[in-house]
Amino acid sequence: MTIDAVLFDFSGTLFRLEEDETWYGDLTWPDGRAFDVHEKAEIMRRMTAPVGQIVQFDAEKQYAWDNRDLDPALHRVAMLEVLRKSGVPTDEDAERLYARLIDPMQWTPYPDTVTVLELLAAQGVPVAVVSNIPFDIRPSFAARGWDRSIQAFTLSYEVGAMKPDPAIFHTALHELGVPADATLMVGDSAEADGGAAALGCRFARVDPLPTTERPEALLAVLRGHGLAE
Repeated sequence: MTIDAVLFDFSGTLFRLEEDETWYGDLTWPDGRAFDVHEKAEIMRRMTAPVGQIVQFDAEKQYAWDNRDLDPALHRVAMLEVLRKSGVPTDEDAERLYARLIDPMQWTPYPDTVTVLELLAAQGVPVAVVSNIPFDIRPSFAARGWDRSIQAFTLSYEVGAMKPDPAIFHTALHELGVPADATLMVGDSAEADGGAAALGCRFARVDPLPTTERPEALLAVLRGHGLAE
């Protein structure tokens, strides 16, 4: 069966929150030692990991973590706790990093994101962005004029369901008006994004590498499914 629609994850798929030295330059451990490059990278990973519990929480913060992508307030509670338990030295530092995380203009698109969106639009293939996220990512696309190529944004905090819950994929398919078995889901998490397969969608995984290290993974997916030459 041909592919009539494509669903894309956001973080680690179309865009990535890239490491920026200005975010971390003044972070130090209690002994005064500056964070090294690996420790900074680990903080970034913890801020954007799609699945898996990263630190231990008390009961209240565990609830916030489990439901973080359904409610912006719960996400803030959970992620500030993650940052502090990951060595971020002060509440002020944690708040500063968190503000960057939820700013859609801080996210960097992968090099082939625009090409893929344009290719699909030219073929009349509708696209939805399906994301476990607690803030509006539409500005990331609108600022570049890419929102015209996207027919639906299906965001967990707006629809009340998180991947891999079938409900979030059902919502996206309904918004596009396409059947699951004619739809491709592209994402970086087999656990979360791969949940679309339970409905009959096809699934393709991309590696959430830094944007400079992943120039054509999305294009390769389209080629593999007959949507690009």
